[in-house]
Amino acid sequence: MTQNTAPRPLRADAQRNIDALLDAAKATFGTSGVDAPAKEIADLAGVGVGTLYRHFPKRSDLVKAVFQNEVDACADAATTLAEQHEPVVALEKWLHRYTEFLETKRGLASALHSGDPAFDALPGYFIGRLGPAVGSLMDVAVDAGEIRAVASPKDLLYAVSKLCVPIHDDEPNHGRRMVDLLVDGLQHGAGETPAS
Repeated sequence: MTQNTAPRPLRADAQRNIDALLDAAKATFGTSGVDAPAKEIADLAGVGVGTLYRHFPKRSDLVKAVFQNEVDACADAATTLAEQHEPVVALEKWLHRYTEFLETKRGLASALHSGDPAFDALPGYFIGRLGPAVGSLMDVAVDAGEIRAVASPKDLLYAVSKLCVPIHDDEPNHGRRMVDLLVDGLQHGAGETPAS
């Protein structure tokens, strides 16, 4: 007799609780930091603290789950945007979405860079999911002659992350403006035949 080792699918109510906890943790981490009390997160999610700990026994489990959830949502947006927009518009909209992700990540930054081995795999996860997402958008835009092929996906991800660091706390649109400038630069001279 063989045992079935595949994990059982989550019940719908359990999945709703996890989704609510991830949304609440993302919001709470953004305002109160990753050390916010568990009760604050659970209350915002509309569940008990026991439910939070049942799904995320350690704080690092919750931080990782929030980070991976945000990475996945950002990566998945590339396909939708590519179906709905012209290539360069899809790329620009995705980069704006990525900028929003970076703003969320700032709430997680202290934990992610704490040296905790629980987070060691996250940089690889980040590049492994977001690199192909932006790369596919870049390839289509290059093939359409809408941007120049002057950067790798990894270059673009890191460039946007550096450009979006706010200079002052009172500049809510700083990242968006920097992305717009970057996309303008990528478009400059696109489709031109190089002089011989």
